[in-house]
Order: sequence, then C-alpha cells, then structure tokens
Amino acid sequence: MKKFFAIAVLAAAVLFAGTQASAQEPKTKLRPNQTLLLYPQGQSVNVGLPEAKGPIESNGLTGEETLSETGNLGNINDNARIDLYFPKKPNGQMVVVCPGGGYKYVSSFNEGVYVAEWMLARGITVCVVKYRMPNGHWCVPLNDVQNAFRYCRAHAAEWKVNQIGIMGFSAGGHLAASASNLFTDEVTRPDFSVLVYPVITIHRPLTHNGTRTNLIGKDAIWTDRNKLVDEYEQAQRDWNGLKEVFSLQNVVDAKTPPTYLVLCEDDKTVPAENSLMYYQQLLANKVPAEIHIFPTGGHGWGFSAEKYVGKGNDKFSYARPYFEQTLERWLVSVR
Repeated sequence: MKKFFAIAVLAAAVLFAGTQASAQEPKTKLRPNQTLLLYPQGQSVNVGLPEAKGPIESNGLTGEETLSETGNLGNINDNARIDLYFPKKPNGQMVVVCPGGGYKYVSSFNEGVYVAEWMLARGITVCVVKYRMPNGHWCVPLNDVQNAFRYCRAHAAEWKVNQIGIMGFSAGGHLAASASNLFTDEVTRPDFSVLVYPVITIHRPLTHNGTRTNLIGKDAIWTDRNKLVDEYEQAQRDWNGLKEVFSLQNVVDAKTPPTYLVLCEDDKTVPAENSLMYYQQLLANKVPAEIHIFPTGGHGWGFSAEKYVGKGNDKFSYARPYFEQTLERWLVSVR
C-alpha cells in the first residue's frame, strides 16, 4: 500500500498580477521569502524542479487562476507552486502546509499565509503548497505534495531544518493524511502530521461529497453501463480500489507518522467520525497520537483569529488559545 530550475518570486508575481490586483490581500504584511513553480514547463511536459519529479499527468484544467476576496485560490493547473517562509531563528522544524478547499480551491489566507505567520513566530520554517486541483485526476495533488517534500528535503541542511512534517485542513487534511500513509520512500514520508478538521473517508455518508467528487470523479463516470462488460467490471474494480485507498483509515500502519488531530463536534461539513476513525486506527497501530475535540466552532476556522476577521467574527475564539497552546506543545514534543 505504501508503494502506491527553480522559478522564483518574480515569475510568481507575473502569474498573479491579474488576480491579485482585483482581490483583497491577506490581512498580514507577511509574504513568502520565495515562490517556486513545481513544474516550470507546465503540465504537458513531465519535468519538474531538478530536486523533484515531473507532474506525471495534467489535471485537465486550463486558463487563469481565480482568487476570491477571502483568499480562495481556484483553477490551479500549470502554476502549481510552493511558497517558502524562513524564520529569523529556525528551530530545526519545518511544516509543509496543505490548505483546504474541497479539492476545488486552496484557502490560501486562512489555511496558508496565516498559518505561516503563526509558525514563523515559533521558529518553524514553512512551505505552503498551492497544489493542483485534481479534477478527477486523483494522483495529482499527492504528487505535488510529494514533490514539495523532495525539494524541501534537498535543501533542508542549508535552511537549518532537520525535521519536516505536514499540516492539512479539511480536504487539505485528506491530502496531508494521504501523504502520511501513501508515501513512496523516506524522503516523501512526513516526520509528523497535523490534521485540522480533516476529511478522512470518501465513503458515504461520512465523507464530504465535494472532496470525493473532485478527487475521484462523479459516480456516473464509474457506473456508466455503456461499455463492454470487461471494461465495466474493470471500472468497478478501479472505483472500489480508489474508495478503499483514499478512505485513509484503511491504510494506517506502524509507519504512519505521529499525529495531532483537532476538530469541532458540531462540524456539519466534515463529520467528526472522520477524525475519530483515523484516531482509532492510529491507536490500533501504536502510532503516537493526540486528539482534541471542541464542542462548537464548526468547520473552516483555521488560523483566522480576531485580528484577521474582525472582533466577534471568530467563532472559534473561545477555544483558540487552548488549541494554539496544545499544538505548540505537541510540536515541541515531537522534535
């Protein structure tokens, strides 16, 4: 189951000029120290950064990216990239961040740059992955994250990094959990994993339907009977296999990295059972794990504290200090 030339900030600035000008900027002055395209030659050529690998396949999306006022970055295709943030005094840890967005967009403010700001204040180096949307091409987002790990491992010594973990939110949590279990080698295996209100299963009724559909395609693609019998039966086997593998509680084993989970009981977008079934499998496989379940707060609260969303608009404000304290403590404990 486990086998399953760098373009810098100038290029990124050109790419985003059209979208950023008309969209709200994040409510922080923090910007990446460096932005690198994972596939400088685009998706049509299987060539990536020298330290990584190529795109394997295209996600089939074309055209310009979109960026909403709240930082939801959509239609990511050729421009898959990583934003790198370097602290003044690195503590040796690095976190590869996978923002959520139902595999439809990337929540680049709430679960990206705001996360980086929090991490940098604690000496943690950060890589935010603006991964390609799968658009039914299920290997695409994981390939992007694994290439981010390959690049970061290759440069870890010069950045004074000796440990690289992963953090994901919602569908980005599904991606982070995928990376935590479907790695190809020790380079792509995270040293630790932080999952924030993650999607874990793609089986109904507990999955998030948008995440499921965007990752493996609409059911109709797989259930189409206008095929030869052998083709239909093969499609059913492939579909069932994908549902099993990407229901990540099924692939946890002793090599899954130590994991911190956090969620809210009243999450109506991603049922709490997702995190609970994953936690149970971590325990069953003797993987060090910690879970925090808060009674209210819903879904998508990320790192948008009051200073970002305005007083009274952070529905997780009552628990945020405790969450941040426990996360900081846990990160120190796994160093």
